[in-house]
Amino acid sequence: MEFIIVSGLSGAGKSKVASFLEDMGFYCVDNLPAPLIPPLAELCMASPGKYERVALVMDVRAGQTFDPLFAALEQLEAMNCAYKILFVEATSETIIKRYKETRRAHPLAKEGRTLLQSVELERHATEEVRRRASYILDTTALSTAKLRGEILRLFGQPGPMPDMGVSVVSFGFKYGIPIEADLVFDVRCLPNPFYIAELRDQTGLDEGIRSFLFGYRQTADLIGHLEDLLSFLLPLYVEEGKTALVVAVGCTGGQHRSVFITHALADFIRQKGYHVSENHRDMTRA
Repeated sequence: MEFIIVSGLSGAGKSKVASFLEDMGFYCVDNLPAPLIPPLAELCMASPGKYERVALVMDVRAGQTFDPLFAALEQLEAMNCAYKILFVEATSETIIKRYKETRRAHPLAKEGRTLLQSVELERHATEEVRRRASYILDTTALSTAKLRGEILRLFGQPGPMPDMGVSVVSFGFKYGIPIEADLVFDVRCLPNPFYIAELRDQTGLDEGIRSFLFGYRQTADLIGHLEDLLSFLLPLYVEEGKTALVVAVGCTGGQHRSVFITHALADFIRQKGYHVSENHRDMTRA
């Protein structure tokens, strides 16, 4: 079993570290009371195959003294449960800047205590944890993608990280843009089959709509441009650490043009090796 204690300074990126570890298959628990660590470890050790990788986030939210944590770690050693401590830190200036951007209160902030004083008090309180750490990670100059890369380097197993899943969704603008969309493409620039009586009741999955749309050169041109754009964007999203991407394609009613383009793009993305789901939100609406 792999047992990781994630600790460090507030605002240094512990939450992001935990989310990356979770993506890598760790069972993550945030701010677990220290006396509960040995029982949790015992449960995990008694459940082989279920909790093979565990990460606990421990910091000053539980108090300025870490004596309960050190006592719990001694119990882990007595149980022959190996563990590692990852200490996450950053410069005081960086942490202060991050807190000002998020407008969150520092856990040690009290009336009359400045943010800088709170940061330095926490730095002093965590000195012993830092001294015991197996790894010390300074996030001052790390982007989200680089931080993810460092976590993968430290705790990744052989083989790739979980692939980014891509969901391609067709919709009708008259019903609203999907709120979960990351990318939105408007294909109302294409000729509308709705005005052809024999095509009105068909959908973009039918051959009649396909033949109609491919009767116009702009259809193939549009698909080619969208494929070029996605070929450029998808690897960048993967590199940035995104694990799920929603591509929404809209026309007026979500029955003809958007369905046809969504189906074409889903096939293209699938051929690129990504895990793809295809959904036609408004295709069956009247």
